[in-house]
Amino acid sequence: MNLDRRLLALARKARFWLALTLLAGVAGGVLLVGQARALSAAVSGAFLQGRALADIAPLLLALVAAALGRAVCTWLGSAAGYEAAARVKGDLRERLFAHLLALGPAHVGGERSGELVSALTDGVDALDDYFGQYLPQIALAALVPLTYLLFLFPADPLSAVILLVTAPLIPLFMVLIGAAARRLTRQQWALLSRMSAHFLDVLQGLTTLRLFGRSRRQIAVIARIGDQWRGTTLGVLRVAFLSALALELIATLSTAVVAVEIGLRLLYGGIVFEQALFVLVLAPEFYLPLRALGVRFHAGMGGVAAAERLFAILETPLPPRPEKSAPPPARMHITFAGVRCAYGGERAALDGVSFAIEPGQQVALVGPSGAGKSTIAALLLRFMTAEEGEIRVDGVPLGELDPDGWRARLAWVPQRPYLFHASALENIRLGRPQAGPDEVRWAARQAGADAFIAALPDGYDTIIGERGARLSGGQGQRIALARAFLRDAPLLILDEATANLDPESERLVTDAVRRLARNCTSLIIAHRLSTVAGADRIIVLAGGRVAESGTHADLLATGGLYARLVAAGSPDGTEEPDARSDS
Repeated sequence: MNLDRRLLALARKARFWLALTLLAGVAGGVLLVGQARALSAAVSGAFLQGRALADIAPLLLALVAAALGRAVCTWLGSAAGYEAAARVKGDLRERLFAHLLALGPAHVGGERSGELVSALTDGVDALDDYFGQYLPQIALAALVPLTYLLFLFPADPLSAVILLVTAPLIPLFMVLIGAAARRLTRQQWALLSRMSAHFLDVLQGLTTLRLFGRSRRQIAVIARIGDQWRGTTLGVLRVAFLSALALELIATLSTAVVAVEIGLRLLYGGIVFEQALFVLVLAPEFYLPLRALGVRFHAGMGGVAAAERLFAILETPLPPRPEKSAPPPARMHITFAGVRCAYGGERAALDGVSFAIEPGQQVALVGPSGAGKSTIAALLLRFMTAEEGEIRVDGVPLGELDPDGWRARLAWVPQRPYLFHASALENIRLGRPQAGPDEVRWAARQAGADAFIAALPDGYDTIIGERGARLSGGQGQRIALARAFLRDAPLLILDEATANLDPESERLVTDAVRRLARNCTSLIIAHRLSTVAGADRIIVLAGGRVAESGTHADLLATGGLYARLVAAGSPDGTEEPDARSDS
């Protein structure tokens, strides 16, 4: 049986609806017994006893009432089953999404987006049949035949014994055939996830593939994966058809044995007609719940195979959280003391980094690509955790602060801000969801975005497209800065805010950054000299360590790494770019 303890634990969320499904199924079975009893009595009375229609009218009414009652029970059981599945799926999606949010960008960035999306959509939907049909059917396959036997044993013990002996053959064959189907179903889900992930990769990288003439090559790759998935799916279907054939054959032969022995006994006077007809009506129905279980067994396997990936996500350990969170810091006095951080056991991105940021100070981080600049930002954003050393905010270890409460006091503008397929107003309002339209427009004006937003076809209500497809790079960056203005946080983190911009866009963004950083503590990961020269202090990183620290003028005067970077044309220079660029 495809019973997973973790899935059974999820079923507790829908106990009432699952119980209602079972109650409806058992009630339908009892009504069928009454229907068979009324039918056998009516036929016997009309054809053997010569009773008039008026005499058997109550039996016919009971027959119709039982049939209508069964229809209601069938509908109720199906509706309750799918309601149970919907509640479990809704709860599971919320848990998965919350867990992924808690894991943070560092973990999610290492996964294939298409595979994750497939797990959260198709994977969760695959549990529909598991909870809506398969799980209730397991209980009904035991309860309903047992209900029939309670009525059959007093009516005809011999037929009841035959049914009792042959019934276990169906689950036995189901398990034997299911062992092969389980392996194929796992392969099917693995290939589906791989295909979904590859589709998304190709769509996101379509421009690059066309540029390098590799788009047709991807068509062949997708076709090959599709062929593998089709072959595995057909293998699952072959096993499913074989299983259905075996179960139908066992049920049909068992029913035939009962029919033959009843026919012989009826011929020689060993059983009365009314009892014989009653047993013959119930015999095929006795196997029906078991046959239905066999059919839904494969849906159950699909649910279990999909659930393995879902539980792998849920069981991924979360970053450590403090047992008792400290209140938000009053001042943004930030100190790094001997901080070391590495990516998956590779070369340390930071190795013994120590520095301090005073409240209200504007500090710039510069250095070659791969020096560890963005790693410092990720640590402050609580997307990563330092392996050694300590980060303190106003004397309190950063790890003891509640992550959500801490991030509420931050404004972050990354190098490539993510813009959603929503209106300009909704994208800016992410900075403070409760903000009104006037506040959003004020933030846009401060960021230098109001003019171009007003020129859009629908102004602030214009849908700007996924990743800001309808905007230039500078316009998208100003939308992100407007979010930061709206947030009005005491700590501002700018990660290469002017990278890859044309001079005019750079000037507009730089002016907005200066206005934004005027009234808060700010950490600026610098790419252009224009965003560095005015900083209160410049920290120069190299190889994951602090190489130099001071003002722009002091560092130029010493003639060290910073001076060489500036001479090369920009504060991140071009020397020795690392394979992993974290800035």
